[in-house]
Amino acid sequence: MQERPGDFFVYAGLVIDGERALGLSKKIDKIRTDAKIDRAFRLKFAPRPDNLSHAEFNTVKQAMIEAAIEHGCKLLSSVILHDIAKDPDDARRKEINRVCYHFNELLNRYPDTGLVLIDRFTDAQIDSHLVKKFSVGLTGALPFAEELRMANIAGFHYSAIGQSHFPSLIDIVLGSLRFAINAHTREEKGKLETAAKVLRILEPLFFREPENAAVHEISFFFSPKVVKVAKYRSRYEALKNFLADQGINTAQPIPTSVNH
Repeated sequence: MQERPGDFFVYAGLVIDGERALGLSKKIDKIRTDAKIDRAFRLKFAPRPDNLSHAEFNTVKQAMIEAAIEHGCKLLSSVILHDIAKDPDDARRKEINRVCYHFNELLNRYPDTGLVLIDRFTDAQIDSHLVKKFSVGLTGALPFAEELRMANIAGFHYSAIGQSHFPSLIDIVLGSLRFAINAHTREEKGKLETAAKVLRILEPLFFREPENAAVHEISFFFSPKVVKVAKYRSRYEALKNFLADQGINTAQPIPTSVNH
């Protein structure tokens, strides 16, 4: 949530198949046990447990990501430049809307029903925001209607690290994606090799339709859809190219205007 010019605000959700959720949870149990991570420790992207070295903790995080891949999880992510978003809290609410909408669209394809579990954070508006997401849906600048009910989503709820293994998992996946994107946008040359490796590990989590196509925009979205300011657009284009170099070829173009 750090507001930093030139950085991308990254928001994401991880889709977990309900029929495979228990197997994934047990796998994460084993990863924690094998690494001797205290059961009271709230596992996140950072900080690491005291008993693990930096390299050992990276191995744990990679094992968590590979467990998500093994159990068919899919990553739904969205990025927006802080220069455009301006207010991080407002950006987070808007990206919650977007990721929930994309989740609803993914559920349309199966078809299936899902629940949304949102990581707990401090925002005076978030309770009413989630109530509105359930009772009304999306409102505002929609292409076909004034409102859109996300009918495939049965509920919107809070969750927190430690209440299940899944908040830990998404924190690690999202933290890894954010680390890689920041290394690129900040031109941290000492981290770029690691960033490239991280993206190649994450790559199977992205949704493609069909599977060998480019990454669908519901899985990696560049927000806003049209970037008119040239200096901002160049940063989006550079990120798109960086992702493609690591096998994450995103389908969404970076246009200068909307064609009608």
